[in-house]
Amino acid sequence: MRQLVHRATTAVAVATAALAGVVLVPGSAEAAVYNGACGSGYTVVDALEVGDHGTIYLTYSRSTGKNCVVNVRDNPGARVYMNALVRVSGSPDWIGNYGQFTTYAGPVYVSAAGTCIDWGGEIETVYVYRENVHCG
Repeated sequence: MRQLVHRATTAVAVATAALAGVVLVPGSAEAAVYNGACGSGYTVVDALEVGDHGTIYLTYSRSTGKNCVVNVRDNPGARVYMNALVRVSGSPDWIGNYGQFTTYAGPVYVSAAGTCIDWGGEIETVYVYRENVHCG
């Protein structure tokens, strides 16, 4: 009898959830994926998480010899301040794409054969970057 009552209760709960349009899945933000914004021939060589806001991707093209950075939001929506940055290490000037964006900032490119780069970016008030990396 207990088994029958348990099955009936479970069936009623499942039917009620289905009728109410309730989906029982754990809540979690989807991580941003590289969107191909740098163009064909670029492959992801590194990534930086921007808190829980998104991911900054560093890509490289063997055919052009250029590095490219794009900053992609986890949850596109209303415009927020973002940037994507890259430079040859030791250079005083960043190459950047700054502004209010809904989905991504960038792409930005630098040629850095035989040297290291600095790269990173920001979404809202979370800023991440790496210096003197990917030397070559």
